[in-house]
Amino acid sequence: MIDRIPQATAKRLPLYYRILQHLSSSGKKRISSSELSKVVQIDSATIRKDFSYLGALGRKGYGYDVDRLLSFLRETLDQDELTKVMLIGVGNLGTALLKYNFFKNNNTQIVRAYDNDRSKVGREIAGTAIHHLDDMLTDDNSDVPAAILTVPAGAAQSIADKLVLTGISGILNFTPVRLSVPEHIRVHHIDLAVELQALIYFLKNYPLEPNEGGDR
Repeated sequence: MIDRIPQATAKRLPLYYRILQHLSSSGKKRISSSELSKVVQIDSATIRKDFSYLGALGRKGYGYDVDRLLSFLRETLDQDELTKVMLIGVGNLGTALLKYNFFKNNNTQIVRAYDNDRSKVGREIAGTAIHHLDDMLTDDNSDVPAAILTVPAGAAQSIADKLVLTGISGILNFTPVRLSVPEHIRVHHIDLAVELQALIYFLKNYPLEPNEGGDR
């Protein structure tokens, strides 16, 4: 069991895992930090530091064994254990997420969806049943630690308050509202409008040099 690693490193581990899955499936057996840097668009020094928190996974002059590193990350990220997620808000974005349903991640699955539109209640999208929002507190969600919030901004805080009562531990918030929740609940915000505005700003003010790319 490894010690707790920095949060910035923890956020990058799923990206490393996804890339290594692709490399392994394409037959890649070993990779250096500089080679991996070109693929994930993260500098090699950061990659080596990230992996150093996980233990001695690489060898100087050899690099990293792809399958060994992939296996280690799978265990670190609990990829063999299914985590159930609920979705709140079955609009256009919510519907798209249900259809996607993390089909490339065998360890994450949206198992239940909620909406206040009664014309949607009782239906299934990609095998996930849609329940009325009023049932969220009476349904047994004790085995669902995380929720995805894709509701109108005006309803976000009140629904977050209800989510707290279900015993949820984390919320992936797609609304522009900065939610107020108890300290024991982790919230990750994804504001697509802000991300797009940031991209446009960087396109105008920080043009990339040839052979550059990715997250800067």
